[in-house]
Amino acid sequence: MTGILWNFISFIVALGILVAVHEFGHFWVARRCGVKVERFSIGFGKSIWRKVAQDGTEYTISMIPLGGYVKMLDSRVDDIPAEMEQYAFDKKPLIKRTAIVAAGPAFNFLFAIFAYWLVFLIGVPAVKPVVGQVEAHSIAAQAGLESGMELKAISGVKTADWESVNMQLVSHIGEQTLTMTVVPSDTIGMEQQVKLDLSAWKFDPESQSAMSALGFKPYTPEISTTLASVSDASAGQLAGLIAGDTIVAIDNQAITQWQQLVEAVRSSPNKPLSVAVMRDEQLVTLTLIPQSKELQDGSLIGFAGIAPEVAEWPENYRFDLQFGVFESIGKAVDKTGQVIDLTFTMLKKLVVGDVGLNNLSGPITIAKGAGTTADYGLVYFLGFLALISVNLGIINLVPLPMLDGGHLLFFAIEAIIRRPVPEKVQEIGYRFGGAILFALMAVAIFNDFARL
Repeated sequence: MTGILWNFISFIVALGILVAVHEFGHFWVARRCGVKVERFSIGFGKSIWRKVAQDGTEYTISMIPLGGYVKMLDSRVDDIPAEMEQYAFDKKPLIKRTAIVAAGPAFNFLFAIFAYWLVFLIGVPAVKPVVGQVEAHSIAAQAGLESGMELKAISGVKTADWESVNMQLVSHIGEQTLTMTVVPSDTIGMEQQVKLDLSAWKFDPESQSAMSALGFKPYTPEISTTLASVSDASAGQLAGLIAGDTIVAIDNQAITQWQQLVEAVRSSPNKPLSVAVMRDEQLVTLTLIPQSKELQDGSLIGFAGIAPEVAEWPENYRFDLQFGVFESIGKAVDKTGQVIDLTFTMLKKLVVGDVGLNNLSGPITIAKGAGTTADYGLVYFLGFLALISVNLGIINLVPLPMLDGGHLLFFAIEAIIRRPVPEKVQEIGYRFGGAILFALMAVAIFNDFARL
């Protein structure tokens, strides 16, 4: 229950910040274009806090924290005196109306740059993307990728850490080839290129990572079979396992690697396992019954809520992604550009069918992400805010009525035909766009519940 509450609070804080940024973009540009703003609201429904400024603008925070809006003077909505028409949104020139509508997404992108600037200024711990295990006969192995190679770039985009690697791999869903620039472990600074054939790449983001689908894993320090922690109320705790236990056998089969234990637990949901552990130099035998979790395809896997002791990372593998005040600006702009490009790419792949609708995420998944990153610390939460801010900006640019992109589409038509799009046509468009949006939201929420 505490975790759910933390996720909810983190989600509300994140959404409140991003909605405020988006709506402030509309508000700020509207005011500078001479439009009277009647209300600036964060949230919908009944107001829980309000203040009316001297210029008559009402600032309010409402009960339903799932969005916000800026209400401007508009003669299409209300009857307004002739002397006030000069302050109405719909009476402004097309270029000003376009700027006001486009300002919301633009401010989301600017906020992402600001958030990433803070991330790079504060610094975030990272590890070099060095390849660990490569699965025999996999796509990666056939291309010549080997254990110990450091990934320097993917298709020309530099990859300083594993987050960058994952972003670039995901962006290649549906493509035929991928080129990696690597430095083998037995050379110093001698870059090579390996070309991966993706024609047979089958990647399910719900059940695997892009790397594992290609047949390789990141390098990780040695993982022992000694337990570092046991979660409360987990199958491991119920079995009597405690931190410090060293697992030596399961069902009389010797365990020398942590992965053996993982596979045994995953393949035995709700089935008793005899676990032999060394505890204070004594052999203890316990019965472990892994709890079960249902995957997207309906199959069950077991989990025990236990974590192993892991050796320290080699010093030359670790570094801090941290830069100075001015260098961080360039890094932030570049990072935001990469996220924008990836988001547009994934939207395109969603439309053409390279990415399934089951990959859509809704508020529950976003809330989990907010809670997890907030738990890790400020710098990770800022990175999460930047990512969601970019997504919010791009989604609002989709040319569907009810979104900013729909308004911009009507403005583009107006620029061509030299007159506003008829209100009846706009109304039909709003209904059509609303139906699509509600359908996509329903799919996203369904996916969220399926992942629980």
